[in-house]
Amino acid sequence: MELCVISTTATAKTINPFLPSITRRVNSRLFQSDSVLQFGGRLKKPISSPLEMSCVSRNFGFLGGSMSIRGGGDFRLFAAASPAVETSLKEDKLPADLKVTETVQANSSVKLSVEVPAIVCEDCYQRVLTEFMKLSKVPGFRPKTRVPENIIVGFVGRQYVLRATVESILKRTLPHAMESVTGRALKDSIQIVSSFPDMEKAYSKLKTLSYEVVVDVVPELRWNPEDGYKNMKVVVELGDEIDAKKACERQLRQKYKSLGALKIVTDRGLQVGDLAVVDISATTIDEDGSTGQAIPDAESKGFHFDTEEGNRLLPGFLDSIIGIRAGESKSFTLVFPESWKQESLRGQRAQFTVDCKELFYRDLPTLDDSLADKLLPGCTTLKEVEETLAKRCQEMEQEAKEQATDNAILDQIRKMVEVEIPQSLFEEQGRQFYGARLLEIQASGNMKLNEDQLASLSSQKAVNEFLETQRESITNIIKQNLAVGDIFKRENLEFSTDELVKEVENSISEFKKHKQEYDEERVKDQVQEILEGAKVLEWLKDRAEIQYITR
Repeated sequence: MELCVISTTATAKTINPFLPSITRRVNSRLFQSDSVLQFGGRLKKPISSPLEMSCVSRNFGFLGGSMSIRGGGDFRLFAAASPAVETSLKEDKLPADLKVTETVQANSSVKLSVEVPAIVCEDCYQRVLTEFMKLSKVPGFRPKTRVPENIIVGFVGRQYVLRATVESILKRTLPHAMESVTGRALKDSIQIVSSFPDMEKAYSKLKTLSYEVVVDVVPELRWNPEDGYKNMKVVVELGDEIDAKKACERQLRQKYKSLGALKIVTDRGLQVGDLAVVDISATTIDEDGSTGQAIPDAESKGFHFDTEEGNRLLPGFLDSIIGIRAGESKSFTLVFPESWKQESLRGQRAQFTVDCKELFYRDLPTLDDSLADKLLPGCTTLKEVEETLAKRCQEMEQEAKEQATDNAILDQIRKMVEVEIPQSLFEEQGRQFYGARLLEIQASGNMKLNEDQLASLSSQKAVNEFLETQRESITNIIKQNLAVGDIFKRENLEFSTDELVKEVENSISEFKKHKQEYDEERVKDQVQEILEGAKVLEWLKDRAEIQYITR
């Protein structure tokens, strides 16, 4: 049920289970959003050299899991069995230069059209034959001796040799073709878009080969206005949910309510103080007054609605159902406010239908000193309970205020940058967010997923649905991270090696304490990104004009 209004400026921190020691000490929102929790890990690093590209190309047959190729089913099956020739780019000088044409495409990607001369193709063909001669035991010929071309081709199979040759050409030439995007190409984003069967046919007829590669490159940020982040005017909106006095009153009320027994209401309708179990559905209303589409985020089955929390809901929702009885249904129209966290719903008229399933009231004991220890173990009087809660809430208020400030600053710099986000980067980050959400569910203790549930939630369909529904949130966080990273570099900010080492050690100790597997290099990258974010936030806050307002 998504009816609660929680301002992005005052959202409580969500702890990344993989970096518990860091997130407790660094006041940063780089790994948090209202909708998704970032798993950590740095944005994709560019391929730094053609030799690195050569290494990447050997991960799978020769193309590996790092890239894809059209019509690759048969090709991949073959690649695993074909002979491999692994030499470094410097050692493997081609007998002729490739013709590579670079075309800029949308979403920070580049298409490389590669033409391989016949002399290079012939050289690859001869290498393939040599390798087959080494590996094959041809009747009538001693091992590793030269076998006539027609005999070795007939022994191995012409189609098999053809495929091996095309594979060899791609494997040898791809690192050379990628030289023009060295330092810009993102890892795991390379895709040969030419069909492998088509390449086989073309080579078979022409003895030359042409193919096209699409690769994502490091996105270019544009600041609008340029250097606008240096002297920002930031308005931080604080809700009453983080006000220490009100938060203390709410906590005391919640603890008191927990001591009461729920009893069924039989002789009246809903009133403030009751708890109702309701089913909620909602649809948009078009400008002509006709019913539009369902609003999934506003729908819920068996929702436990505490009427004392009605001020957190969509304005007008509570007033619209006051008086409803168990078994009754009510329909009404409301308008989502302009401050609603989901931008797509702001100002949207909607038709709500609420079915009241059950209605309860609380039978509360007398509130006096005798309840002190039950309200807060260790306390003997109500005054002591109130003082202890007040101290906790004051600390929480300060943390929430700092978090709200960070959120407002990060949201503002995100809006200042224009960038085309590569699809591979979006998908990688989105999958990390999704993985973190599953980990968060498992780590919370509120819900334990069994193997079947985990398999279902980990399916490609479930991940794709998440990527689509959370596209806006994922995109915003990527823009935010790119903006922070750019400021860190532009302003030559830095942190000490001692800081990095200490935080890495603390994080690793947490992994060991909870008996979790970890990759030390990955942990280091995550810690480094958080420290960078903290330095950027500190730098921005020192230079920003910050104004606090209360909703």
